[in-house]
Amino acid sequence: MTLTARQQESAFQALDGFAIEVPSWGFANTGTRFGKFIQASAATTTPEKIADAGQVHRVTGCCPSVAVHVLWDYPNGIADVDSLNAYAKTQGVAIGAINPNVFQDQCYKNGSLGNPDAEVRRTALSHILDCVEIQKKSGSRDLSLWFADGTSYPGTGSVRARKKWFEEGLQMVHSQLTGNMRMLVEYKPFEPAFYATDIADWGMSYVLSKKSGPRAKVLVDTGHHYQGQNVEQIVAWLLSEDMLGGFHFNDRRYADDDLTLGCIDPYAVFRIFHEICLFEWEQGKKADIAYMVDQSHNLKNKVEEMIQTACTAQEMYLKATLVDREKLVSEQMKGNLIDSEECLREAFFTDVRPLLREWRKSKGLAEEPLAAHRESGYNEKAEAERAERNRGAVASYA
Repeated sequence: MTLTARQQESAFQALDGFAIEVPSWGFANTGTRFGKFIQASAATTTPEKIADAGQVHRVTGCCPSVAVHVLWDYPNGIADVDSLNAYAKTQGVAIGAINPNVFQDQCYKNGSLGNPDAEVRRTALSHILDCVEIQKKSGSRDLSLWFADGTSYPGTGSVRARKKWFEEGLQMVHSQLTGNMRMLVEYKPFEPAFYATDIADWGMSYVLSKKSGPRAKVLVDTGHHYQGQNVEQIVAWLLSEDMLGGFHFNDRRYADDDLTLGCIDPYAVFRIFHEICLFEWEQGKKADIAYMVDQSHNLKNKVEEMIQTACTAQEMYLKATLVDREKLVSEQMKGNLIDSEECLREAFFTDVRPLLREWRKSKGLAEEPLAAHRESGYNEKAEAERAERNRGAVASYA
């Protein structure tokens, strides 16, 4: 596809308005249920995670905020908010989505808001409400809610009772939101609950969000679907209902693999962005969607993989903006199957990397973010400062 001057100008405007949030936990040492492979340069403290996020934003220009996990990033709770906000500002980023943690403590063996023990439900709700206060003080817009709740064996829990407890808990959380604050309700078909996960699909998240109130929206994790599921169709339906609040971006080969965005199926990422761009074109305004990354960087260098993800997101989003939507709609209405599909294929197979390089130059950024990061010496400096602490992590893990 040869771009006109108008298309190039429109592409630059689209890139100017595109931001993707990175997760603090993506910079720390993580592992699988079978083992953890320690990286010498991995972040060992919350300020180090924020510094890594700042480095990603410096070289990509599209990652201005970092999502945080309260138990992992705020050991002193709300008392840590001011210092972390101030430090994030020095690194050129802001604190983004607030993520409660109601899945790692021992009391959550049988669930959190869906636990049959009322005291455990109160404990989980208290933590989430504390996170809402952190959200208010930090100036964060989104409360990102994921629950490991469910049952792994038939007959071990009441599906309808657990649904009711979730409705009550989420309504209480919603009642405490103020200003422009939102709560995003994530879903996952399985793991760690293998028989009946309490919020297993987008329909369940939709129902709970609608019952919670107008500030509640659905959060789509691109890895949280069964094989072959049409994620962009889910996206289109949620857009039509004004219920799409945000994404957790990653890629998958089998299930929730948490792989680098687009490394397995970049066309799927493009198709999701296309549905969003088409909706925005039809509505004449930008959709209110939070684009967030949720990946577990177990093997690749953590900062480099995040840069890869950000650049891929930019590329797939930019390709989606290039679809000739007027022609697409015309061909669809005529029932021209091949010509309709070719509208997508032509945009997807356009090499947008030269355009991205031009955009980066216009913003005073390096044309190749990954190369710029490597040349900066950031990884070597981080490794020198963090290696000893990470060696200690190896010893404690062993």
